Amino acid sequence: MEVLKKNDIIPLEIVDVTNEGNGVGRYNGVAIFVPAVAVGDVISCRIVKVKSSYCYGKVESFTHMAGCRIETDCPVSKYCGGCSFRHITYEEECRLKESFIRSSFERIGKLEPEYLPFVGCKDIDLYRNKAQYPVADENGAAVCGFYARRSHRVVKYTGCKLQPAVFSEIVDTIISYVNSKHIPAYNEIALTGLLRHIYLRRGAHSGEIMVCLVITDLKKADVFGDLVPLLLEKFKDIRTVLLNENPRNTNVILGSKMKFLYGDGTITDIMCGNKISISPLSFYQVNTIQAELLYSKAAEFAQLTADTELLDLYCGTGTIGLSMARQVKKLFGVEIIQPAIDNAVLNAQNNGIDNAEFICGDAGKVAKILYDRGERPNVIIADPARKGCDRDSLEYMAKMSPDRIVMISCNHTTAARDCAILGELGYSCDKVVGVDLFPRTTHVECVILLSNFRSNDQ
Repeated sequence: MEVLKKNDIIPLEIVDVTNEGNGVGRYNGVAIFVPAVAVGDVISCRIVKVKSSYCYGKVESFTHMAGCRIETDCPVSKYCGGCSFRHITYEEECRLKESFIRSSFERIGKLEPEYLPFVGCKDIDLYRNKAQYPVADENGAAVCGFYARRSHRVVKYTGCKLQPAVFSEIVDTIISYVNSKHIPAYNEIALTGLLRHIYLRRGAHSGEIMVCLVITDLKKADVFGDLVPLLLEKFKDIRTVLLNENPRNTNVILGSKMKFLYGDGTITDIMCGNKISISPLSFYQVNTIQAELLYSKAAEFAQLTADTELLDLYCGTGTIGLSMARQVKKLFGVEIIQPAIDNAVLNAQNNGIDNAEFICGDAGKVAKILYDRGERPNVIIADPARKGCDRDSLEYMAKMSPDRIVMISCNHTTAARDCAILGELGYSCDKVVGVDLFPRTTHVECVILLSNFRSNDQ
Protein backbone atom coordinates (compact mmCIF):
# COMPACT_ATOMS: atom_id res chain seq x y z
CA MET A 1 0.00 0.00 0.00
CA GLU A 2 1.24 3.47 -0.90
CA VAL A 3 2.42 5.47 2.15
CA LEU A 4 1.45 9.11 1.86
CA LYS A 5 4.09 11.78 2.38
CA LYS A 6 3.95 15.55 2.75
CA ASN A 7 3.51 17.33 -0.63
CA ASP A 8 2.14 14.21 -2.33
CA ILE A 9 -0.66 15.13 -4.74
CA ILE A 10 -3.55 12.66 -4.93
CA PRO A 11 -7.07 12.50 -6.43
CA LEU A 12 -9.75 12.74 -3.75
CA GLU A 13 -13.54 12.69 -3.63
CA ILE A 14 -15.12 14.51 -0.68
CA VAL A 15 -17.77 12.28 0.89
CA ASP A 16 -18.50 14.00 4.21
CA VAL A 17 -17.82 17.11 6.33
CA THR A 18 -16.72 17.11 9.98
CA ASN A 19 -18.12 19.19 12.85
CA GLU A 20 -15.09 21.49 12.41
CA GLY A 21 -16.00 22.15 8.77
CA ASN A 22 -13.29 20.05 7.14
CA GLY A 23 -14.21 17.91 4.16
CA VAL A 24 -13.45 14.19 4.41
CA GLY A 25 -12.18 11.91 1.68
CA ARG A 26 -10.42 8.52 1.70
CA TYR A 27 -7.33 7.45 -0.17
CA ASN A 28 -6.30 3.79 0.12
CA GLY A 29 -8.39 3.62 3.30
CA VAL A 30 -6.73 6.66 4.93
CA ALA A 31 -8.96 9.56 5.95
CA ILE A 32 -7.89 12.89 4.45
CA PHE A 33 -9.24 16.14 5.94
CA VAL A 34 -9.45 19.16 3.64
CA PRO A 35 -10.82 22.66 4.45
CA ALA A 36 -13.14 24.74 2.21
CA VAL A 37 -14.61 21.85 0.24
CA ALA A 38 -18.11 20.41 -0.16
CA VAL A 39 -19.62 16.95 -0.30
CA GLY A 40 -19.43 15.90 -3.96
CA ASP A 41 -16.27 17.84 -4.80
CA VAL A 42 -13.59 15.84 -6.61
CA ILE A 43 -10.19 17.46 -6.17
CA SER A 44 -6.51 17.19 -6.74
CA CYS A 45 -5.29 17.28 -3.11
CA ARG A 46 -1.85 18.20 -1.80
CA ILE A 47 -0.96 16.46 1.47
CA VAL A 48 0.21 19.06 4.00
CA LYS A 49 0.44 17.03 7.20
CA VAL A 50 0.78 13.28 7.79
CA LYS A 51 -0.40 11.69 11.06
CA SER A 52 -0.33 8.04 12.09
CA SER A 53 -3.87 7.21 10.92
CA TYR A 54 -5.01 10.24 8.90
CA CYS A 55 -3.72 13.21 6.90
CA TYR A 56 -4.52 16.86 6.27
CA GLY A 57 -4.60 18.22 2.77
CA LYS A 58 -5.47 21.29 0.73
CA VAL A 59 -7.04 21.83 -2.67
CA GLU A 60 -4.62 22.09 -5.58
CA SER A 61 -7.37 22.11 -8.22
CA PHE A 62 -10.95 20.94 -8.79
CA THR A 63 -11.75 18.03 -11.08
CA HIS A 64 -15.47 18.36 -10.35
CA MET A 65 -17.34 20.92 -8.24
CA ALA A 66 -20.32 19.88 -6.10
CA GLY A 67 -23.70 21.37 -6.99
CA CYS A 68 -23.97 22.98 -3.55
CA ARG A 69 -20.74 24.97 -3.98
CA ILE A 70 -21.05 28.75 -4.42
CA GLU A 71 -18.61 31.64 -4.81
CA THR A 72 -17.61 33.11 -1.46
CA ASP A 73 -18.73 36.73 -1.02
CA CYS A 74 -16.06 37.66 1.54
CA PRO A 75 -12.51 38.63 0.52
CA VAL A 76 -10.92 37.11 3.64
CA SER A 77 -13.05 34.01 4.22
CA LYS A 78 -10.13 31.80 3.09
CA TYR A 79 -7.98 33.11 5.92
CA CYS A 80 -10.34 34.20 8.71
CA GLY A 81 -11.33 31.61 11.29
CA GLY A 82 -14.98 32.72 11.37
CA CYS A 83 -16.95 31.45 8.36
CA SER A 84 -16.32 27.81 7.48
CA PHE A 85 -19.40 27.43 5.25
CA ARG A 86 -19.41 30.57 3.10
CA HIS A 87 -18.48 28.46 0.05
CA ILE A 88 -21.68 26.33 0.11
CA THR A 89 -25.40 27.07 -0.14
CA TYR A 90 -27.25 27.76 3.09
CA GLU A 91 -29.53 24.79 2.38
CA GLU A 92 -26.48 22.49 2.36
CA GLU A 93 -25.19 24.12 5.55
CA CYS A 94 -28.47 23.37 7.34
CA ARG A 95 -28.37 19.77 6.07
CA LEU A 96 -24.85 19.35 7.44
CA LYS A 97 -25.71 20.87 10.82
CA GLU A 98 -28.73 18.64 11.21
CA SER A 99 -26.54 15.63 10.36
CA PHE A 100 -23.96 16.73 12.96
CA ILE A 101 -26.63 16.71 15.67
CA ARG A 102 -28.08 13.35 14.62
CA SER A 103 -24.61 11.78 14.46
CA SER A 104 -23.71 12.94 17.98
CA PHE A 105 -26.90 11.64 19.56
CA GLU A 106 -26.73 8.32 17.74
CA ARG A 107 -22.97 7.74 17.85
CA ILE A 108 -21.97 9.30 21.20
CA GLY A 109 -25.21 9.05 23.16
CA LYS A 110 -26.49 5.80 21.59
CA LEU A 111 -29.88 7.53 21.66
CA GLU A 112 -32.88 7.41 19.31
CA PRO A 113 -34.95 10.56 19.92
CA GLU A 114 -37.54 12.03 17.58
CA TYR A 115 -35.87 14.71 15.44
CA LEU A 116 -38.05 17.73 14.73
CA PRO A 117 -37.49 19.75 11.52
CA PHE A 118 -34.31 21.83 11.65
CA VAL A 119 -34.89 25.56 12.22
CA GLY A 120 -32.79 27.62 9.84
CA CYS A 121 -32.11 31.35 9.98
CA LYS A 122 -33.93 33.90 7.83
CA ASP A 123 -31.05 36.41 7.93
CA ILE A 124 -27.70 34.71 7.41
CA ASP A 125 -25.66 37.95 7.43
CA LEU A 126 -25.36 40.92 9.83
CA TYR A 127 -26.96 38.92 12.63
CA ARG A 128 -24.39 39.14 15.45
CA ASN A 129 -25.02 41.49 18.37
CA LYS A 130 -21.48 41.08 19.72
CA ALA A 131 -17.98 41.24 18.24
CA GLN A 132 -14.50 41.01 19.74
CA TYR A 133 -11.77 42.34 17.47
CA PRO A 134 -8.15 41.49 18.37
CA VAL A 135 -5.70 44.38 17.90
CA ALA A 136 -2.13 43.82 16.70
CA ASP A 137 0.96 45.82 15.81
CA GLU A 138 1.90 46.06 12.14
CA ASN A 139 5.05 48.06 11.44
CA GLY A 140 4.43 50.32 14.40
CA ALA A 141 0.72 50.92 13.70
CA ALA A 142 -2.34 49.34 15.30
CA VAL A 143 -4.46 47.12 13.08
CA CYS A 144 -7.41 44.91 13.92
CA GLY A 145 -9.62 42.26 12.41
CA PHE A 146 -10.06 38.59 13.22
CA TYR A 147 -7.80 35.68 14.05
CA ALA A 148 -6.80 33.41 11.18
CA ARG A 149 -8.00 29.85 11.52
CA ARG A 150 -6.20 27.95 14.30
CA SER A 151 -3.82 30.83 15.02
CA HIS A 152 -3.45 34.19 16.74
CA ARG A 153 -2.35 35.89 13.53
CA VAL A 154 -4.68 38.84 12.97
CA VAL A 155 -6.31 39.02 9.54
CA LYS A 156 -6.63 42.76 8.97
CA TYR A 157 -10.27 43.27 8.03
CA THR A 158 -13.19 44.99 9.79
CA GLY A 159 -16.01 44.55 7.26
CA CYS A 160 -17.18 41.14 8.51
CA LYS A 161 -20.49 40.18 6.91
CA LEU A 162 -21.71 38.59 10.16
CA GLN A 163 -21.53 41.89 12.10
CA PRO A 164 -23.76 44.97 11.83
CA ALA A 165 -22.24 47.51 9.43
CA VAL A 166 -21.98 50.08 12.23
CA PHE A 167 -19.45 47.85 14.04
CA SER A 168 -16.99 48.28 11.18
CA GLU A 169 -17.44 52.05 11.27
CA ILE A 170 -16.88 52.20 15.04
CA VAL A 171 -13.76 49.98 14.89
CA ASP A 172 -12.26 52.00 12.04
CA THR A 173 -12.86 55.20 14.03
CA ILE A 174 -11.17 53.73 17.13
CA ILE A 175 -8.15 52.43 15.21
CA SER A 176 -7.74 55.79 13.48
CA TYR A 177 -7.83 57.52 16.88
CA VAL A 178 -5.37 55.04 18.41
CA ASN A 179 -2.86 55.57 15.62
CA SER A 180 -3.25 59.36 15.71
CA LYS A 181 -2.39 59.28 19.43
CA HIS A 182 0.42 56.70 18.93
CA ILE A 183 -1.22 54.33 21.41
CA PRO A 184 0.68 51.02 21.15
CA ALA A 185 -1.14 47.83 20.20
CA TYR A 186 -0.60 44.76 22.36
CA ASN A 187 2.09 42.33 21.27
CA GLU A 188 1.28 38.95 22.77
CA ILE A 189 4.75 37.57 22.08
CA ALA A 190 6.72 40.43 23.63
CA LEU A 191 3.90 41.12 26.16
CA THR A 192 4.11 44.85 25.41
CA GLY A 193 1.61 47.50 24.32
CA LEU A 194 -1.69 48.77 25.66
CA LEU A 195 -4.74 48.02 23.48
CA ARG A 196 -5.60 44.31 23.19
CA HIS A 197 -9.20 44.04 21.94
CA ILE A 198 -12.11 46.16 20.79
CA TYR A 199 -15.29 44.60 22.15
CA LEU A 200 -18.71 45.79 20.90
CA ARG A 201 -22.27 44.83 21.81
CA ARG A 202 -25.50 46.06 20.25
CA GLY A 203 -29.13 45.51 21.16
CA ALA A 204 -30.82 43.92 18.14
CA HIS A 205 -34.19 45.46 19.02
CA SER A 206 -33.09 48.57 20.94
CA GLY A 207 -30.10 49.51 18.76
CA GLU A 208 -28.14 50.54 21.88
CA ILE A 209 -24.37 50.07 21.55
CA MET A 210 -21.65 49.28 24.10
CA VAL A 211 -18.00 50.06 23.33
CA CYS A 212 -15.43 48.30 25.50
CA LEU A 213 -11.67 48.58 25.00
CA VAL A 214 -9.58 45.83 26.58
CA ILE A 215 -6.24 47.27 27.71
CA THR A 216 -3.30 46.08 29.77
CA ASP A 217 -3.20 48.94 32.32
CA LEU A 218 -6.08 51.09 33.58
CA LYS A 219 -3.58 53.62 34.95
CA LYS A 220 -3.03 54.68 31.33
CA ALA A 221 -6.74 55.30 30.72
CA ASP A 222 -6.22 59.03 30.13
CA VAL A 223 -4.93 58.41 26.59
CA PHE A 224 -8.51 57.55 25.61
CA GLY A 225 -9.96 60.77 27.05
CA ASP A 226 -10.66 62.39 23.67
CA LEU A 227 -12.14 59.23 22.17
CA VAL A 228 -15.51 59.40 23.91
CA PRO A 229 -16.71 62.74 22.45
CA LEU A 230 -15.49 61.60 19.04
CA LEU A 231 -17.52 58.40 19.23
CA LEU A 232 -20.62 60.07 20.64
CA GLU A 233 -20.59 62.68 17.90
CA LYS A 234 -20.42 60.07 15.12
CA PHE A 235 -22.56 57.28 16.62
CA LYS A 236 -25.76 58.39 18.33
CA ASP A 237 -26.73 54.90 19.53
CA ILE A 238 -23.69 54.48 21.81
CA ARG A 239 -24.95 54.29 25.41
CA THR A 240 -21.77 53.37 27.25
CA VAL A 241 -18.00 53.40 26.71
CA LEU A 242 -15.71 51.57 29.13
CA LEU A 243 -12.24 50.16 29.60
CA ASN A 244 -11.51 46.64 30.78
CA GLU A 245 -8.11 45.77 32.24
CA ASN A 246 -6.48 42.48 31.29
CA PRO A 247 -2.71 42.42 31.90
CA ARG A 248 -2.40 38.64 31.95
CA ASN A 249 -0.75 36.44 29.34
CA THR A 250 -3.93 34.54 28.52
CA ASN A 251 -6.37 33.68 25.76
CA VAL A 252 -9.22 34.97 27.94
CA ILE A 253 -10.30 38.31 26.48
CA LEU A 254 -11.79 40.14 29.47
CA GLY A 255 -10.27 40.86 32.86
CA SER A 256 -12.18 41.66 36.05
CA LYS A 257 -11.49 45.41 36.46
CA MET A 258 -13.56 48.06 34.67
CA LYS A 259 -13.45 51.80 34.26
CA PHE A 260 -16.50 53.60 32.87
CA LEU A 261 -15.71 56.48 30.53
CA TYR A 262 -19.33 57.11 29.61
CA GLY A 263 -22.60 55.61 30.86
CA ASP A 264 -22.99 52.91 33.49
CA GLY A 265 -21.36 50.01 31.64
CA THR A 266 -24.61 48.44 30.44
CA ILE A 267 -26.97 48.55 27.51
CA THR A 268 -30.56 47.31 27.30
CA ASP A 269 -32.33 45.19 24.72
CA ILE A 270 -35.64 43.39 24.35
CA MET A 271 -35.66 39.59 24.51
CA CYS A 272 -38.95 37.68 24.27
CA GLY A 273 -40.82 40.81 25.28
CA ASN A 274 -38.66 41.52 28.33
CA LYS A 275 -36.34 44.48 28.78
CA ILE A 276 -32.85 43.03 29.39
CA SER A 277 -29.83 44.78 30.94
CA ILE A 278 -26.52 43.59 29.48
CA SER A 279 -23.04 44.15 30.95
CA PRO A 280 -19.70 43.23 29.31
CA LEU A 281 -19.39 40.00 31.29
CA SER A 282 -23.01 38.90 30.79
CA PHE A 283 -23.81 35.93 28.59
CA TYR A 284 -26.32 36.97 25.95
CA GLN A 285 -27.04 34.96 22.81
CA VAL A 286 -25.28 36.61 19.85
CA ASN A 287 -28.24 36.17 17.48
CA THR A 288 -31.22 37.71 19.24
CA ILE A 289 -33.92 36.91 16.69
CA GLN A 290 -32.94 33.24 16.46
CA ALA A 291 -32.50 33.03 20.23
CA GLU A 292 -36.13 34.01 20.60
CA LEU A 293 -37.06 31.07 18.36
CA LEU A 294 -34.72 28.84 20.38
CA TYR A 295 -36.40 29.84 23.64
CA SER A 296 -39.87 29.37 22.16
CA LYS A 297 -38.89 25.77 21.32
CA ALA A 298 -37.66 25.29 24.88
CA ALA A 299 -40.95 26.65 26.27
CA GLU A 300 -42.88 24.33 23.95
CA PHE A 301 -40.93 21.33 25.26
CA ALA A 302 -41.30 22.50 28.89
CA GLN A 303 -45.13 22.35 28.78
CA LEU A 304 -45.48 25.01 31.46
CA THR A 305 -48.59 25.62 33.56
CA ALA A 306 -49.58 28.07 36.28
CA ASP A 307 -48.57 25.44 38.88
CA THR A 308 -45.08 24.82 37.45
CA GLU A 309 -41.98 25.46 39.53
CA LEU A 310 -39.16 26.07 37.05
CA LEU A 311 -35.40 25.78 37.68
CA ASP A 312 -33.20 27.59 35.15
CA LEU A 313 -29.61 26.32 35.47
CA TYR A 314 -26.74 28.28 33.88
CA CYS A 315 -29.22 31.13 33.60
CA GLY A 316 -26.84 33.97 32.62
CA THR A 317 -28.74 37.25 32.76
CA GLY A 318 -31.98 35.33 33.19
CA THR A 319 -33.24 35.65 29.64
CA ILE A 320 -34.54 32.07 29.29
CA GLY A 321 -36.27 31.80 32.65
CA LEU A 322 -37.67 35.31 32.52
CA SER A 323 -39.17 34.61 29.10
CA MET A 324 -41.22 31.87 30.82
CA ALA A 325 -41.70 33.41 34.28
CA ARG A 326 -45.22 34.73 33.67
CA GLN A 327 -46.37 31.22 32.77
CA VAL A 328 -45.19 29.55 36.00
CA LYS A 329 -45.72 29.66 39.74
CA LYS A 330 -42.04 30.08 40.72
CA LEU A 331 -38.74 30.56 38.89
CA PHE A 332 -35.30 29.75 40.27
CA GLY A 333 -32.24 30.88 38.30
CA VAL A 334 -28.67 29.69 38.95
CA GLU A 335 -25.49 31.19 37.47
CA ILE A 336 -21.85 31.22 38.63
CA ILE A 337 -21.02 34.74 37.37
CA GLN A 338 -22.10 37.40 39.90
CA PRO A 339 -22.47 40.31 37.43
CA ALA A 340 -24.81 38.14 35.37
CA ILE A 341 -26.88 37.36 38.48
CA ASP A 342 -26.98 41.08 39.28
CA ASN A 343 -28.28 41.68 35.74
CA ALA A 344 -30.85 38.89 36.15
CA VAL A 345 -32.20 40.41 39.38
CA LEU A 346 -32.38 43.82 37.72
CA ASN A 347 -34.05 42.33 34.66
CA ALA A 348 -36.75 40.73 36.83
CA GLN A 349 -37.36 44.01 38.66
CA ASN A 350 -37.46 46.06 35.45
CA ASN A 351 -40.08 43.74 33.98
CA GLY A 352 -42.29 43.52 37.07
CA ILE A 353 -41.51 39.84 37.60
CA ASP A 354 -41.76 39.05 41.32
CA ASN A 355 -41.84 35.23 41.31
CA ALA A 356 -38.14 34.79 40.46
CA GLU A 357 -35.22 33.96 42.78
CA PHE A 358 -31.68 34.15 41.37
CA ILE A 359 -28.73 32.46 43.10
CA CYS A 360 -25.03 32.85 42.33
CA GLY A 361 -23.00 29.66 42.45
CA ASP A 362 -21.88 26.49 40.71
CA ALA A 363 -24.85 24.70 39.13
CA GLY A 364 -24.20 21.38 40.87
CA LYS A 365 -23.63 22.90 44.32
CA VAL A 366 -26.66 25.18 44.15
CA ALA A 367 -28.80 22.32 42.84
CA LYS A 368 -27.78 20.39 45.98
CA ILE A 369 -28.66 23.39 48.20
CA LEU A 370 -32.08 23.68 46.55
CA TYR A 371 -32.62 19.92 46.91
CA ASP A 372 -31.61 19.97 50.59
CA ARG A 373 -34.05 22.77 51.33
CA GLY A 374 -36.86 20.77 49.75
CA GLU A 375 -37.28 22.43 46.36
CA ARG A 376 -38.72 20.06 43.77
CA PRO A 377 -39.14 21.87 40.45
CA ASN A 378 -41.52 20.32 37.94
CA VAL A 379 -39.32 21.42 35.03
CA ILE A 380 -35.59 22.09 34.78
CA ILE A 381 -34.07 24.15 31.96
CA ALA A 382 -30.31 23.70 31.51
CA ASP A 383 -28.26 25.85 29.13
CA PRO A 384 -24.62 24.97 29.93
CA ALA A 385 -21.44 26.23 28.28
CA ARG A 386 -19.78 24.19 25.52
CA LYS A 387 -18.21 21.76 28.01
CA GLY A 388 -21.69 20.67 29.07
CA CYS A 389 -22.90 19.77 32.57
CA ASP A 390 -20.74 18.22 35.26
CA ARG A 391 -21.78 14.93 36.85
CA ASP A 392 -22.91 16.56 40.12
CA SER A 393 -25.28 18.86 38.28
CA LEU A 394 -26.80 16.00 36.30
CA GLU A 395 -27.21 13.83 39.39
CA TYR A 396 -28.96 16.56 41.38
CA MET A 397 -31.14 17.47 38.41
CA ALA A 398 -32.30 13.84 38.34
CA LYS A 399 -32.52 13.61 42.14
CA MET A 400 -35.02 16.50 42.18
CA SER A 401 -37.16 14.24 39.96
CA PRO A 402 -38.72 16.90 37.71
CA ASP A 403 -41.28 15.72 35.17
CA ARG A 404 -39.19 17.15 32.34
CA ILE A 405 -35.67 18.41 31.72
CA VAL A 406 -35.19 20.71 28.76
CA MET A 407 -31.58 21.10 27.68
CA ILE A 408 -30.36 23.89 25.42
CA SER A 409 -26.89 23.24 24.05
CA CYS A 410 -24.38 24.95 21.78
CA ASN A 411 -22.38 21.70 21.64
CA HIS A 412 -24.30 18.64 20.45
CA THR A 413 -21.43 16.30 21.36
CA THR A 414 -21.48 17.17 25.07
CA ALA A 415 -25.29 17.38 24.99
CA ALA A 416 -25.46 13.81 23.68
CA ARG A 417 -23.04 12.68 26.39
CA ASP A 418 -25.08 14.42 29.12
CA CYS A 419 -28.37 13.02 27.82
CA ALA A 420 -26.88 9.51 27.90
CA ILE A 421 -25.93 10.06 31.57
CA LEU A 422 -29.42 11.36 32.32
CA GLY A 423 -30.70 8.18 30.68
CA GLU A 424 -28.84 6.19 33.33
CA LEU A 425 -30.46 8.42 35.96
CA GLY A 426 -34.05 7.87 34.83
CA TYR A 427 -34.69 10.26 31.92
CA SER A 428 -35.55 9.33 28.35
CA CYS A 429 -34.31 11.52 25.51
CA ASP A 430 -37.58 12.10 23.64
CA LYS A 431 -37.16 14.96 21.18
CA VAL A 432 -34.31 16.97 19.63
CA VAL A 433 -34.50 20.01 17.38
CA GLY A 434 -31.60 21.90 15.83
CA VAL A 435 -31.76 25.70 15.67
CA ASP A 436 -29.19 27.66 13.68
CA LEU A 437 -28.00 30.74 15.56
CA PHE A 438 -24.66 30.98 13.75
CA PRO A 439 -25.11 30.88 9.95
CA ARG A 440 -21.95 30.38 7.86
CA THR A 441 -20.05 28.96 10.85
CA THR A 442 -19.81 25.38 12.11
CA HIS A 443 -21.68 26.17 15.35
CA VAL A 444 -25.27 25.10 15.90
CA GLU A 445 -27.65 24.99 18.86
CA CYS A 446 -30.09 22.25 19.77
CA VAL A 447 -32.98 21.86 22.21
CA ILE A 448 -33.65 18.49 23.84
CA LEU A 449 -36.68 17.23 25.74
CA LEU A 450 -36.03 14.58 28.39
CA SER A 451 -38.87 12.96 30.35
CA ASN A 452 -38.86 11.22 33.72
CA PHE A 453 -39.62 7.52 33.22
CA ARG A 454 -39.20 6.55 36.88
CA SER A 455 -42.23 5.93 39.09
CA ASN A 456 -43.25 8.87 41.27
CA ASP A 457 -42.53 7.01 44.52
CA GLN A 458 -38.84 6.40 43.71
